[in-house]
Amino acid sequence: MDSATFDARPARADAPLNSATRQGLKIVIVGGFGVGKTTMVRAVSEIRPLDTEATMTNAGVGIDDPTGAPGKSTTTVAFDFGRITIDAENVLYLFGAPGQERFFFLWDRLFSGALGAIVLVDQRRIADSWYAIDRLEAQRTRFVVACNNFGGPSQLAEVRDALDLDPHVPLVDCDARSRESSKRVLISLVEHIYADARAETAS
Repeated sequence: MDSATFDARPARADAPLNSATRQGLKIVIVGGFGVGKTTMVRAVSEIRPLDTEATMTNAGVGIDDPTGAPGKSTTTVAFDFGRITIDAENVLYLFGAPGQERFFFLWDRLFSGALGAIVLVDQRRIADSWYAIDRLEAQRTRFVVACNNFGGPSQLAEVRDALDLDPHVPLVDCDARSRESSKRVLISLVEHIYADARAETAS
C-alpha cells in the first residue's frame, strides 16, 4: 500500500480495545531488508498501522545494501506496529522489525515477551534470513518461516534445504500484500505455538 493512499482504517486512538480484553499477545515479524515486513503489517492490521519508514538518502550509501530490493526508496528505522483482535479477550500486537544490519541491536528488545515470530523470506536472497533464524533459536522463541512469493510460485523444498530448517518448523508460502494470505501465516504460527506447548505439557 502506498503511504500516500487514503487508509480508511481507524487510528489506534480512534479504536480503543474492548473493555473485556484481558490479554495482549506479541508477534514479531523479522527478515532481511526489503522482504515485505512493513507490507505484511499494513496488509493484516485492523487499525491504521504505525510505521517508522524514512526515505533512503545518500547517507546510507556503503552502509545499507539495496541491490536485493531494486526500486525501494524507504526503509524502516525502528519498527512497524499493527493490531488484530482475536476475540473478546485476546488481541495480537504485531511488530515488524527493521531489516538492516545496523538496526539488529533492536531485535532482542523486540523479541522480549513475544509469543512467537514470523521470519519473512525472499527466496532470491535466502542468506538474508539466516541471522533472524539464528537469533530466534538463541532466544528460544517459536517461529514459522513465510516465503514471500513476490507474485511467483515459491520453491518451498529448496528454501527449507537452503535454510537448514528443523523439520518441525513450519514453512509456508505467502503474499505479504494480501490480508488473507498474511492471516494464514499468523494462523500457522499460532497453531505451531499451540502444538509445541501441548507437546511440552505431555512430556
